[in-house]
Amino acid sequence: MNPKVNWFFDKEGKWKESYAALRELALTTKMTEDLKWGVPCYTVNENNVVLMHGFKDYCALLFHKGVLMKDTEKLLIQQTKNVQAARQLRFTSVDDIKEKKKIIIAYLKQAIEIEKSGLKVELKKTAEFEMPAEFETLLQETTELKLAFYKLTPGRQRAYLLYFSQAKQAKTREARIEKYLPNILKGKGLDD
Repeated sequence: MNPKVNWFFDKEGKWKESYAALRELALTTKMTEDLKWGVPCYTVNENNVVLMHGFKDYCALLFHKGVLMKDTEKLLIQQTKNVQAARQLRFTSVDDIKEKKKIIIAYLKQAIEIEKSGLKVELKKTAEFEMPAEFETLLQETTELKLAFYKLTPGRQRAYLLYFSQAKQAKTREARIEKYLPNILKGKGLDD
């Protein structure tokens, strides 16, 4: 147990009992417990393996390389279509966790072995992400914008492409693009 993570487990909330049960299972694996992104994260050789988080309807273990796991029980969930590597194992109650105890431990051990083996997830290249026509036209028409966009890190480029392309209407895509043009020109990412 890492004392700097205790506050997460001590706070009152819907998932308090579930988090405690998941922590107990995670610690049986001898992974290192840490606090990352404001939630408990379990690592092997300082590499992230799994983190714990909660939402309105469920709490979950998020396996960082879940896409590489053999999901023998068909329980791993891809959070959104744009999530490439991570997969969630979701729970709706502490009883749900207790019922799946053996499965959870098996999945944790599998994730540890994947990390120890050095396996890597093949991520989609930035060029493979959908480029909204409105943004592509602007890039072709404005050399300064094109240079600025391609100077951004691949992660920042992907974030913009995902955000722009998620809008269903052209009007919304155009508004989003217009709003973030100054940031792109300044070399900033979507969340900077």
